[in-house]
Amino acid sequence: MPIYLPIAELPVNIFLILGLGVAIGFISGMFGIGGGFLMTPLLILLGIPPAVAVASVPGYMAASSFSGTFTYWRKRLVDLGLGFVLLSGAILGTASGVWFFAFLRRAGQLDLFIALAYIVLLTAVGALMMTESVRAILRTWRGMPPILRRPGTHAWFHGLPFKLRFRQSRIYVSAIPITVIGFAAGFIGAVMGVGGGFLLVPALIYLMRVPTTVSVATSLFLTLLTMLVATVLHAVENRTVDAVLALVLMVGGVFGAQFGARAGQAIRAEQLRLLLGLIIIAVGVRVAADLISAPVEPFSVVPKEIWE
Repeated sequence: MPIYLPIAELPVNIFLILGLGVAIGFISGMFGIGGGFLMTPLLILLGIPPAVAVASVPGYMAASSFSGTFTYWRKRLVDLGLGFVLLSGAILGTASGVWFFAFLRRAGQLDLFIALAYIVLLTAVGALMMTESVRAILRTWRGMPPILRRPGTHAWFHGLPFKLRFRQSRIYVSAIPITVIGFAAGFIGAVMGVGGGFLLVPALIYLMRVPTTVSVATSLFLTLLTMLVATVLHAVENRTVDAVLALVLMVGGVFGAQFGARAGQAIRAEQLRLLLGLIIIAVGVRVAADLISAPVEPFSVVPKEIWE
């Protein structure tokens, strides 16, 4: 059953888009990652223009993140204090990212930048998570005691001022590195059309020493708020948000995220990190393969107004 996307200016199969929303929503709820790092490249592979995909996916991620956040909220796993400190940096990062997105689009370098950014970030983060998770699983199989990842383990940034205590996460740390992490997540989310969770979750786990389940829950909470802001800013600044596409994705994402959040709580932490690392690596490899493969059309037509 085809449906016409007014901003993307092309017809698509509504059941294909709906099924994509359900599948990515499940992954979003399980790992607390928003799902944008999968949804955006998949939409581009389906023929959706990159500018429209990047701008429309945040609306979908906000809806799927709301569903997942609600599930974790009921289990009291969301650290509101940590989430709001992250949000203070994420809002500024999101606004900066939308402006940078518009700049790249006017310069005609948006598609190349998005592809390169996906390759570098996804492969680096995925490799880090896979390495750590495999080591933890091997230690368990060999009967060795696990290496304790104590909350609040001392690091150089613990000497910074403006320290706050986050009881849900069991850490006492400066607000400065947390704000910087939030800024990075918001900026990357706005430019690449992702929730920033694939960076935020590892940062909270490995740098801040926040428990895995609390990291996932708080990441979903932050994704919900930042993606709402990103959707509004993209609609006002770039006018590339396709409401029809976003709505169909939202319907599927809300259902998928509910089941994903429940599944994530039933899996051991190291196994959850390993699965996330594998998925991140796979997407990075797929994007790299598309970048180096020969294009179907060797030439493209760029509207004159982009260069003016």
